[in-house]
Amino acid sequence: MLTHAELLQLKRWNTPTVYNGWEQVTSCAASTEAFNREETRDYMPQMGVMVGYAVTVVCQPSQRQHKDTTPNAFNDYWAYVAAQPGPKIVVVQDLDKPAFVGAFWGEINANIHRSLGCVGTIIDGCVRDIDEMCNAGFKALAARSCVGHAFSWPVRWGCAVEVFGTTIQPGQLVHADRHGFLAIPAADEAGLLEATRFLDASECATMIPAARESAGRSSAEHLQAIAASCAAYGERVRTRFPGTSEWK
Repeated sequence: MLTHAELLQLKRWNTPTVYNGWEQVTSCAASTEAFNREETRDYMPQMGVMVGYAVTVVCQPSQRQHKDTTPNAFNDYWAYVAAQPGPKIVVVQDLDKPAFVGAFWGEINANIHRSLGCVGTIIDGCVRDIDEMCNAGFKALAARSCVGHAFSWPVRWGCAVEVFGTTIQPGQLVHADRHGFLAIPAADEAGLLEATRFLDASECATMIPAARESAGRSSAEHLQAIAASCAAYGERVRTRFPGTSEWK
């Protein structure tokens, strides 16, 4: 696991920037794996990025029998959440998708989870009490909002979940913002921070200033400068991280 200081550094970049770094160190298919394949909605974009380790739970608000057959499930689930290292992001799979009927998240559940070291949630389902959740300091990426809660109840937890077309394992490092989320495989954690920092610094040293420093140049000169900066960026990144990626 990364240290809290390292997580704070990762929180300084948006999720696409962290993806650029992750792309250099992973053996996964970076074009199709580890990020949301379906659109998410960030209900607290003003809160910026959230970073944490996944705690997972499955719900099915349409089915009352879960509450009737396992009346102590919430207490057992909260004990599971409390026992995991933080900071934590609660990743929730709603089995009712796409016919949502109730929200797993509201003011009370958000405050309880915040007190257990959770910074937010990614739920392939519904949220409500959005202002109150924000006031609790609990960020939410969700499919939609909903007025009611129906029979929201934990069905199972501490298991692999599928949200927005992507499977997330409990304990997996997650980086999320208004763009969506990236679930980093454990094998990629160690090199993630260095790679993200290197890619961001390389862009700032080459392509971005070339694109912005157009004053006094003809169109031909400006395009030549951009092409040169792209080549310089590609060479810089290839030297550090052999392989292929954007602009290389």
